[in-house]
Amino acid sequence: MKIAVIALTLCSVFAAGQAVANEKLAQSSGCMTCHAVDRKNIGPSYKDIAAKYRSDKNAEALLVKKVRAGGSGVWGPAPMPPNAHVKEEDVKVLVQWILATK
Repeated sequence: MKIAVIALTLCSVFAAGQAVANEKLAQSSGCMTCHAVDRKNIGPSYKDIAAKYRSDKNAEALLVKKVRAGGSGVWGPAPMPPNAHVKEEDVKVLVQWILATK
């Protein structure tokens, strides 16, 4: 029983640490200039994005492409500029983090 509690605690700590690391990646990549985790800013919140694409099996690929190329019209008139300066593997990590946001 103690081992299960310890394992669960370690998983929780790892997950919390990973979320903080992903948020720092979003900040250093410039994403948090227009987005926030739980409130609309210039762009939609990450929670709203996750909710919109929750049942879309192609969401990850679609959003990786959109983050890299930019886009407009899905969330209103404000365009999202291209983010070609962010490494593709970092974009994938960010998109996976966003889609996992509850």
